[in-house]
Amino acid sequence: MQLFIDSLLRGWDRNLDYAKKLVADLSDEQMVAMPRAADVDAVGCNHPAWIFSHLNVFHPVIVAMVTGTTFDDPKHAPFGMLTRPEPDVSIYPSKSELIGRFEQGHKDVTEALRAADESALNRDMPLERWQAPFPKVGSMLGYIMLVHESTHMGQISAWRRAQGLPSV
Repeated sequence: MQLFIDSLLRGWDRNLDYAKKLVADLSDEQMVAMPRAADVDAVGCNHPAWIFSHLNVFHPVIVAMVTGTTFDDPKHAPFGMLTRPEPDVSIYPSKSELIGRFEQGHKDVTEALRAADESALNRDMPLERWQAPFPKVGSMLGYIMLVHESTHMGQISAWRRAQGLPSV
């Protein structure tokens, strides 16, 4: 089990480092910019402020799954999957606050996993809509921590290019 946790956390740490680099040169106003290039459909384009607000929803969910505490379906949370990004900076916390929450969320997940024993990962998935693809908490961690987060980091990378910004 330790190898599994160490591997997850290695990728988790790399995601954190990459995420911070992706927005290091952005202002609060740039964090909500929507691409307007003729070849980019700006409707539904996930900008960095929405992405970090969205990802920050999942850190307490991961901790709750690992520790065996209850949690609400993140689908219904502010910035959950049912929401769409808006180009209004006042809707979102500042970049500094978003990144601070992201860093703290990563730390909280890391601490929960370091303290977990094997029974935590073998616990049945408590969220019904996730049970079919991920019957156990441990089966969900690779997806939610690495795939889901990396997918959104890729969106920020593509968003940067659409904004005319250099790659990271």
